[in-house]
Amino acid sequence: MTDHRQRQVDALRSRIGEVENDLVDELAAGRIDRREFVRRGSVLGLSLSALGVLAGCAQPNVQQVSAPQTKPPRPGGTIRSGIVAPAAALDPVQVSDEGGLAVLGQSGEYLAWSDKNLTLRPIIAESWKHDSTGKLWTFNIRRGVHFSDGTPLTAKDVEVTFNRLADPAVGSNALSTFAGVLSKGNVKATDAYTVEFRLDSPNGNFPYLVSSDNYNAIILPKTYNGGWDKTFIGTGPWKLQSFVANQGVTYVRNPHYWGPPTVADRSQVTFYPEEQAQTLGIQGNQVDCLAHYSVSGGRALLTDPNIRTIQYRCSAHRQIHMRNDKEPFVDKRVRRAVALLVDRVGLVEGLLATKSDYGNDSPFAPVFRSTNQAVAQRQRNVAEAKQLLQAAGKGGGFSTQLTTLTHFELPDLAQVVQNDVSDAGIKLNISILDPGTYYGSSKFGTSPWLDSEMGITDYGHRGVPNLILTAPLESKGPWNAAHFHNPQYDNLVAEYVAALDIQAQRSAAGRIQSLLLDESPVIFPFYYYFLTATRPNVSGVESTAMGHLNVSRAGFVS
Repeated sequence: MTDHRQRQVDALRSRIGEVENDLVDELAAGRIDRREFVRRGSVLGLSLSALGVLAGCAQPNVQQVSAPQTKPPRPGGTIRSGIVAPAAALDPVQVSDEGGLAVLGQSGEYLAWSDKNLTLRPIIAESWKHDSTGKLWTFNIRRGVHFSDGTPLTAKDVEVTFNRLADPAVGSNALSTFAGVLSKGNVKATDAYTVEFRLDSPNGNFPYLVSSDNYNAIILPKTYNGGWDKTFIGTGPWKLQSFVANQGVTYVRNPHYWGPPTVADRSQVTFYPEEQAQTLGIQGNQVDCLAHYSVSGGRALLTDPNIRTIQYRCSAHRQIHMRNDKEPFVDKRVRRAVALLVDRVGLVEGLLATKSDYGNDSPFAPVFRSTNQAVAQRQRNVAEAKQLLQAAGKGGGFSTQLTTLTHFELPDLAQVVQNDVSDAGIKLNISILDPGTYYGSSKFGTSPWLDSEMGITDYGHRGVPNLILTAPLESKGPWNAAHFHNPQYDNLVAEYVAALDIQAQRSAAGRIQSLLLDESPVIFPFYYYFLTATRPNVSGVESTAMGHLNVSRAGFVS
């Protein structure tokens, strides 16, 4: 969008009300089409000229880069998928990486599915509701669901699954989501198909926290006691046939599945240790689809006539944290100066080939409905950055270490940031580690990630910003690599989380966004588009920006 058009849009959105702005967000999120937007906007009293300008600004979440495959797939055959190799053992309680997530979702299912438009779709839960306080949530569980061994699923399985994830003694990766939200023992099956969640505090977005947005929340049998990688037990459309560690998984159709049978007879998932190999894999017809590829490693796929690409606007991003409790970043003026030196336009147009939204140094991605669009976008300003450094006593610049990991474009991003900040005399010494070393033995213990003076970390997509507001930025957040401690921020996040309507969420969001622009503990330079690739003869592949890959309806066309 041109600057002139953006100014028009900003001016219009500042003059219209919350209901009208919600309507714009609905169009941008892909929940309504342009015709419905115009119809409802006219009812609200918006002029046709205003509707035209606003409709032009609302990019849909889902964009088909290549011509879509519209023919229905024929039954049978083996659908072959490529995913990034899981980074650790396939334990549903502990998985914390994209590859592990993609594997869990083949044979396991969630209470709800957070789709490409950030809308929740009922899966194991058929419906849910909250009481007037927002602390009691009741989920109605689907009847007729069985695990892949034939055992019926009941509400008791749901109860045990979530009490396990909320138990600090278990040490689940989901504790980053449930800390301060859900405590062990507060999930109860009130009958065979009803489950109550009694929360520690009100939470307006709670269903997202027990959906596919939560890596670890696949429903397991109440008798589960480990060893998932031997059975891959779950309620999903696929059942394990064979698994070879570090290589891949082969699935067959699950005869006990409650939904429609899979289109293909088998699903073969190949693990790729690095992106170049998976790019060559789909170009060489070794796989039929890739769950995820990046611009940096798979740019050739964007222009390959034999590859179809779908891109999703999403909240996946990189965080550049600065240790707020150590020099040189104790003074917020220094942190703001670094944020002002980062060339976001250069990153989006160069490193990411325009496949990205601009970040504005807060967890509120443009794609979220609750993001307050009235908060101005931070722009690069070298002169202002130098003035801030001078005022902070660092007019001659300084030297520090920037640590990151070998993952997609992160090493390239580190070099771009190194170059950007050098304009104000700042020298960054780059250290690039493998993922295992960077994160350490535990995401909740000592590691280069949590101890580095300055670092760049990858963060996956979520349908709501709750986890990114809390885990990396709250004073007691387990992922708080910036060591940011701000009681005002903590209180504002509590207000946002407790809000039960979009207007209240957006009001709190605006104050959070402004506070983070002032404090700048973490730089959010961009929110990149999630790219999925398929061969031209494949139809029915569904993915999400989390890294989920659903090939149950996928197959081949003639």
